[in-house]
Amino acid sequence: MYEEVKQQFKDLEASLSDPAVLADQKKLVAISKQHADLKYIIGLISDWEKAADQLKQNQEILEQETDAELLKIAREESVELAVKIEKLKAEIETELHPADPSDKKNVIMEIRAGTGGDESALFAAELYRMYARYAERQGWKTQILYANRIGIGGFKEVIFSVNGKNVYGDLKYEAGTHRVQRVPETEKAGRVHTSAVTVAVMPEAEEVDLEIKPADIRIDTYCSSGPGGQSVNTTYSAIRVTHLPTGLVVTCQDEKSQHQNKEKALQILRSRLLQKMEEDKRAKERVERKQQIGTGDRSEKIKTYNFPQDRLTDHRLKQNWHGLSRIMDGDIGEIIATLKQAAKNQ
Repeated sequence: MYEEVKQQFKDLEASLSDPAVLADQKKLVAISKQHADLKYIIGLISDWEKAADQLKQNQEILEQETDAELLKIAREESVELAVKIEKLKAEIETELHPADPSDKKNVIMEIRAGTGGDESALFAAELYRMYARYAERQGWKTQILYANRIGIGGFKEVIFSVNGKNVYGDLKYEAGTHRVQRVPETEKAGRVHTSAVTVAVMPEAEEVDLEIKPADIRIDTYCSSGPGGQSVNTTYSAIRVTHLPTGLVVTCQDEKSQHQNKEKALQILRSRLLQKMEEDKRAKERVERKQQIGTGDRSEKIKTYNFPQDRLTDHRLKQNWHGLSRIMDGDIGEIIATLKQAAKNQ
């Protein structure tokens, strides 16, 4: 069983030593990613085969053994092995045939301050830290691609990448409007304010997924600037990329190198274009269908963080969690697992 998958893995390993592949950077990146994804599945298949062999040996013991104690142990082990085999088989099938192929992709996340002024920008920074801490717990890597900071430590906007295993499958449920209710640090009267932040989550589009034609983009360069318009350098390292067919605009100035800023801007643009294509496709297919959980509509209020009551409410699930300090430190695994299960049950 799974001989075809094992052969595919062997072929990929052979390709990684092929001089023609090594000379083609795009092809090498694509094959390396396929190899890495399949390596995990091969590990699951190996575990499944070992458990199946062990179960077979236990069955032989049950047929041949007469010792009551050994028979009891073999029966108990057989039950455990049967459960393990079914779980492994289900995981292998999910990995080979995911409900949403994008679930395995890395993501580009965009957090923007909404209503609430400086308080909204401060909460945007706290949300970024929450996702960065969650990513750290998962063994994922984050990198800021663009940031528009305010002087007191918040973000008007921050765009960052998250790289790891099945990142989009976890984080796609975070897309939408996040509302916060608390007493801002700048509020002297102690009144509770309500602010909002929007979160967008896009599967990262690589060059193999979406090629942008040079004729379809206009690239402008300008001097980077800091908070309040303060110039941070005198070279034209900041980049503005305009996608002419759609009008999408991406700016990037965090790096000192113009080339690095251009690469980051194109990375963001590809992901936005892929998301737009997926949204257009869904809009065509959907006439009047009840909006399902996790569709990523940025206008809907998906969560409220109520600090006076130490409570997070997910409005899609109509469920509450307490312990905001723990949650804001990235302990959101239980919430994401609940959202994923709810999506499966729909």
